Amino acid sequence: MEGTEPTTRERTTDGTQEPDHAVLMSSKPLHRFVQREPRSLGIVILIFGCAELLMGFQLASENVSTSYGIYIPFWQGALFLVCGNLSIYTEIHPSKKMVTVCLAMYVISILGIIISSCHRIYCFSHYVFLASSARYKTEKEWAYSRVEQLFGVEGLLFASSLCVSVLLMFLCTIARLALKSTRTQVIVQHIPAPPENVTTSN
Repeated sequence: MEGTEPTTRERTTDGTQEPDHAVLMSSKPLHRFVQREPRSLGIVILIFGCAELLMGFQLASENVSTSYGIYIPFWQGALFLVCGNLSIYTEIHPSKKMVTVCLAMYVISILGIIISSCHRIYCFSHYVFLASSARYKTEKEWAYSRVEQLFGVEGLLFASSLCVSVLLMFLCTIARLALKSTRTQVIVQHIPAPPENVTTSN
C-alpha cells in the first residue's frame, strides 16, 4: 500500500515511465531555467567581462576623456564576471535563492550598461572633436591614428556591452518566469491525495 502514491503518476503515460519522468522534469520551473543553458551564456559573459578589464588597463594610460574617467571598464567588467559566475553556478546547483540572486545581479548589470553607454556616447562625440582639431596640428598623422585607436577600443567595448545586455535581458526573462511559476507550483504540490486506501480497507 505504500507504493500506490508514487506509481499513480507513472501510470498516466500508458505504462511507460520515461516520458512521464521527462514531463515532470520539464514542468519544474527551476529545471526550465536550467534548460536554457545559463552556464553557456555565463561563459560568454565572462569572456566579455575579461575583455572589459583588459581594455581598461589600456584606457587608463590615456590622458584624454575615455570611459576610464568613471572607471567603467573595471566595475562593468566586475559585474560581468559576477553575472557569468553566478549563471554557471546556478545551472550546476539550481535553487530558488540562487535564481533570485542572479536576477538581482542581471538587473544591476543592465543599469550599469545603460550608464556606461551614455558616457561612451559622450566620449565618441569628444573623439570626433579631436579628429577635427587634429587637422591643424603639425603631427596630424599621429593624432589621427591615436583618435582612431581610442575610437576603435571604445567602440568595441560599446558593442560588446550591447551584446551582453541582450543576453542579460534574456536571462532576466527566464529567471523571472522561473520564480513566478515556482510560487504557483508550491500551491499545487500541497493538494492532499484522495483517501483511496481508507475506503478499500473498510
